[in-house]
Amino acid sequence: EVYHSTEGKQLLKHFVVDICGCRQDWTSASFVESTVAELREKIGPDKVLLGLSGGVDSSVAAMLLHRAVGRQLICIFVDMGLLRKDEFENVLKSYESMGLNVIGVRAGEKFLSDLKGVTDPERKRKIIGRDFIEVFDAEAQKLTDVRWLAQGTIYPDVIESTSVNGPSATIKSHHNVGGLPEKMNLKIVEPLRLLFKDEVRRVGRQLEIPSDILNRHPFPGPGLGIRILGEVTAEKVRILQEADKIFIDGLKEYGLYDHVWQAGVMLLPVQSVGVMGDERTYESCVALRAVTSTDGMTADWVHLPYDFLAKMSNDIINRVKGINRVVYDISSKPPATIEWE
Repeated sequence: EVYHSTEGKQLLKHFVVDICGCRQDWTSASFVESTVAELREKIGPDKVLLGLSGGVDSSVAAMLLHRAVGRQLICIFVDMGLLRKDEFENVLKSYESMGLNVIGVRAGEKFLSDLKGVTDPERKRKIIGRDFIEVFDAEAQKLTDVRWLAQGTIYPDVIESTSVNGPSATIKSHHNVGGLPEKMNLKIVEPLRLLFKDEVRRVGRQLEIPSDILNRHPFPGPGLGIRILGEVTAEKVRILQEADKIFIDGLKEYGLYDHVWQAGVMLLPVQSVGVMGDERTYESCVALRAVTSTDGMTADWVHLPYDFLAKMSNDIINRVKGINRVVYDISSKPPATIEWE
């Protein structure tokens, strides 16, 4: 409510400071110092595993752990076949200068095979989460003396994945919130668990993480699997990767990327009639999504310039075989979620 209530910040300050008597002494520097000390004491000489995604959360978690335990941290990056175009190679390169110990695993065939014929969003999330656990576990079994599993879980993940009022209150499943510790008999460590996304970025700046990683938009754990509505296939992934790249590159080229919290393209399970040259087409429709937010709990759709939207529509339709219609999502959260599934 802080950002959407009149004088919300003043109300919160009055409650926390004047009524509860709390001190306003949280800074990103103090958080880094105390968290690194806590991690060092908690983990000791043990090895730690962390699943990297290339996103802000896992990157900040990795650097906190790296500062605390150094080479005891082993990072695994799994290519689910559902990443953005060229993401796997780019992510691995981006960590080279950060001194992280990263193992890259290509497993796209397994994920796509297990998703064949599945259309329900929650089932897709659970299959992707299960497969991720299996692939991650197989890699982990090759290592010795690993006692901890680190995760880049942040507070909105915890809220949206935990039901406090029965099963119906769970908004969606996140595969990074559970599953692995029970299977692998590891203790779990989540250094960012109580932070919102804007706080995570502040901590990342304190850790001097490169801006190209720190300023990246959030990307869902299940990847493009939940941006392809309906069944996920290799061809649909290809189509969506191409359209998504045009949209994201366009936002950067027009200087809009840093003014948007999160953006992406959704491949819809509908086809429509179109005209290409003198021929009739019957092809797919995609929806562009761009939102602004502070913490990910609420979000407003971005009023992107019409000329930019027109350019994106033309480029996607002309350059991506299989798409003949582009629409723009003008729904806010709530009632809609940022992702479509």
